[in-house]
Amino acid sequence: MISQGQVLPAISLTQLTDDGMQTLTNDDLFAGKKVVLFAVPGAFTPTCSNAHLPEFITLADKIKAKGVDAIYCVSVNDAFVMKAWGEAHNAEHIEMLADGDASFTKELGLDKDTAGFGGVRSTRYAMIVDDQTVTGLFVEQDKEFVVSRAEAVLEKLL
Repeated sequence: MISQGQVLPAISLTQLTDDGMQTLTNDDLFAGKKVVLFAVPGAFTPTCSNAHLPEFITLADKIKAKGVDAIYCVSVNDAFVMKAWGEAHNAEHIEMLADGDASFTKELGLDKDTAGFGGVRSTRYAMIVDDQTVTGLFVEQDKEFVVSRAEAVLEKLL
């Protein structure tokens, strides 16, 4: 599993925008930026939709006031689902990124096999990334939702 102090591996994630499908690399997403990234097991699932994403939406201004350039939400879903999920929650201050084949999640070592639920998914986590280096990593234990909450991440931002 990736750890604090490590540089993110070379990745690409997708995002559906009004201009069409975008493939974004590390440089596009993280170079020269301070970013909060949080990952959820699945769009439109209960904890993700009722708490995780909404908390980041509510606290987006306070998080950005701490010098954060962008907030990214990542899930092992396709870009169409991520766009629809963001629109359903009015997440205009959160960039919704798709890891359709779980390659980013696997490269980080934060994948889990949920078998019949949905196959390979992401562990629930949040991280602070400063110019491609992980400066904070908050990984949840199974069936917990404590350390990756928006409020917990906000407290860790300097």
